[in-house]
Amino acid sequence: MKKFITTVSLIFSVCLAFVFFQSTTANAKEKTYVIDTDVTFPPFVYANADNKYVGIDMDLIRAIAKEEGFKVDIKPVGFNAAIQSVSSGQADAMIAGMTITNERKQKFDFSDPYYSSGIVMAVKPGSGIKSLKDLKGKNVAVKTGTAGADYANSIKDKYGFTTTTFDDSDSVYNDVKNENSVACFDDSAVLEYGVKTGLGLEIATKPTDIGDYGFAVKKGENQELLAKFNAGLKKLKENGEYNKIIQRYVGKKATVAKKQATAKQGDSHTILGLLKENKEVLWDGVLETLKLTVVSIIGATIFGVFLGLLGVVPNKFARGVSTTIIYIFRGLPLIVLALFIYNGIPSLTGSKIPAFIAGVITLTLNEGAYTAAFVKGGIESIDKGQMEAARSLGLPFGKAMRRVILPQGIKVMIPSFINQFIITLKDTSILSVIGLLELTQTGKIIIARNLEGFRIWAIVAVIYLLLITLLTLLSNWVKRRIHN
Repeated sequence: MKKFITTVSLIFSVCLAFVFFQSTTANAKEKTYVIDTDVTFPPFVYANADNKYVGIDMDLIRAIAKEEGFKVDIKPVGFNAAIQSVSSGQADAMIAGMTITNERKQKFDFSDPYYSSGIVMAVKPGSGIKSLKDLKGKNVAVKTGTAGADYANSIKDKYGFTTTTFDDSDSVYNDVKNENSVACFDDSAVLEYGVKTGLGLEIATKPTDIGDYGFAVKKGENQELLAKFNAGLKKLKENGEYNKIIQRYVGKKATVAKKQATAKQGDSHTILGLLKENKEVLWDGVLETLKLTVVSIIGATIFGVFLGLLGVVPNKFARGVSTTIIYIFRGLPLIVLALFIYNGIPSLTGSKIPAFIAGVITLTLNEGAYTAAFVKGGIESIDKGQMEAARSLGLPFGKAMRRVILPQGIKVMIPSFINQFIITLKDTSILSVIGLLELTQTGKIIIARNLEGFRIWAIVAVIYLLLITLLTLLSNWVKRRIHN
């Protein structure tokens, strides 16, 4: 037992050292800033045919970084996640078509405005919705945390409609096209670009609530970065590069080229075409999912076995600690735990936690709690007389547990271990909420570009099934070896 505790302590010490090393390495990089952005918000940010992030915002921040002599690490996490990440200090800044408002100024410091846009309503062609008055008794789709959502919520009581909120633009538009909602509200620049390039919606109102877009940092922090952005933006406007970037994405040639490129995709809208076009990025998503799964399974097994054994030792305090920890981490929804670790803890401590480490910790704690429960149950299922007999022969508790109880309990636990491994693999998909580019987040990014939701999710589903099948076969092989 002492050897086991020593081993576990050593492993956790190594993990803590790794986290410290990661933080130290990140801080040592010369003037590299983590910049969060949206997953899709064309023409400001979106993935192109090569799944590289482009758009007005992306070109601007890269051009300014080059002009001012610093580097940027772009993280496509989604608009709402970006707000939380910057607020907690996980990211240095965000650029995602963020409208400067008095409310946001309470938590963020903004750059000089780099673009102006209003809010418009878009509907499906032929829907019969012509004005705000036609929304009475209907449902409207909006995107979390955006100016469009704020505007819709401010007028919904006046015009008698309800709202449904989504985390990404693609889901908002699809909700309207699928007629679950009759309209959506978004920035005029975004919807005008979408309509011109084949989004499948039409604009029904004139722009209102005109606002300015700004580059944002956490209030009172990263002022040097903010000053560099403003200085770089001024230089780009003076040398004409700013106008070139804008015209590259909103000029007539840009929208025509985008529409023609979409029309020429042809076979890329078939299952095989989509696989061929996105094989590299899908493979990267699979590798990230497998890394998360393997590391988390190891962590959850160590944590769970330790916690389970703690729950059966002849000590009331130890058993109480085990029961309490299991109760807490089994009771917390995984998405809440992930956001708490990734955004909540850094807000309190001021120290960044890399997304991968936060994901592993989340899965380790959650899956480990479930593992501990069935480890404890497996041990308690062994007849108490076994332990009493071992102790009567002079074996200490630790040796009796290791030599007599655990060999029998493991056979009871094996099916639960296999199920937990599979659950861990599936639960990695939830970590897309903190911006990890695992398989599910990869699917979202691809769909945001080609709007092929059904086919892409079918491909992702098949990949998950294949991974789960392989994991099940491996687990069953281990099970047979143990029983033999």
